[in-house]
Amino acid sequence: MNNHFDVIVIGAGAAGLTAGIYLSRAKVSTLILNEGTVGGQMVLTHEIANYPGVESISGYELARNMKAQAQKFGCVIKSNIKISGMDLTGEIKTVEVDKKYTYTSNAVIIATGGRSRAIGVPGEDVFKGKGISYCATCDGDFFQDKKIIVVGGGNSALEEAVSLTKYASKVTIVHQFDHFQAFEHYVEEAKNNPKIDFIMESKIIEFKGDERLTSVTIEDQGTKEIIEKEIDGVFIFIGYVPNTEKLEGIIELNDWKEIIVDKNMATNVNGVYAAGDSIAKRYRQVTTAVADGTIAALSAAEFINNIKKEKLLLES
Repeated sequence: MNNHFDVIVIGAGAAGLTAGIYLSRAKVSTLILNEGTVGGQMVLTHEIANYPGVESISGYELARNMKAQAQKFGCVIKSNIKISGMDLTGEIKTVEVDKKYTYTSNAVIIATGGRSRAIGVPGEDVFKGKGISYCATCDGDFFQDKKIIVVGGGNSALEEAVSLTKYASKVTIVHQFDHFQAFEHYVEEAKNNPKIDFIMESKIIEFKGDERLTSVTIEDQGTKEIIEKEIDGVFIFIGYVPNTEKLEGIIELNDWKEIIVDKNMATNVNGVYAAGDSIAKRYRQVTTAVADGTIAALSAAEFINNIKKEKLLLES
């Protein structure tokens, strides 16, 4: 079994699969290692309606198509594995899988993605994609003339609450404190919108429903009073967590544990690139992940080609 590849891609979301497609098509031997299900955050999205050239597609189907395309060009994909160790510092990069397999490469692209911070209460996992969303851009238009809740009090929560009034008939912001952490102009914009009301110093303690979310249980932080509120959907904006825990001390991260990259998606470690939701950036969409993966792949391919040219010069 060949355990050495030109490039190892860690992560098989939109960024990682795109990198695999570009690299393999360019005849750069590529291995994608993915700890979970292929597709990453894409597979949590019931319908993607803003991918250029595709009127409507499920996240699962788009991920499946990307995977098949990468494999068609010769990309090797191993999913549902556990990365148990890695050494990215030398000329030859090493990635250990399941504590028994070791793969090596000349370059690595990290596309481990991230996850929206969850509230962590009963019913949240059950109704993800069935009334609970973490992306207004992705799912807002599915709530036309519906009553929805937005959870959070930062810039994203208030900005997205205002954005969601384009679709929803009523938006209720639920926030655990008596004040917002957002910039004042976001707060004023939300307060001046007739479609938005507020439940302050409160938190959701349970999501309920049958096939889809139908109601939430809300607790007042001060009085401990419990209310049940019927609702069509909930959007949660309480932060974002990049999947970079295993990279601390290996590559440079910012204060939010996001990977710092340059315009070529290069990290501070030679031969190591990063792409997708794990890097420091403002917007996180399937299309931006695809763009990141493209740039990282082209940069890694150039890096590999330069290594091969240098080797030929030494041999001649």
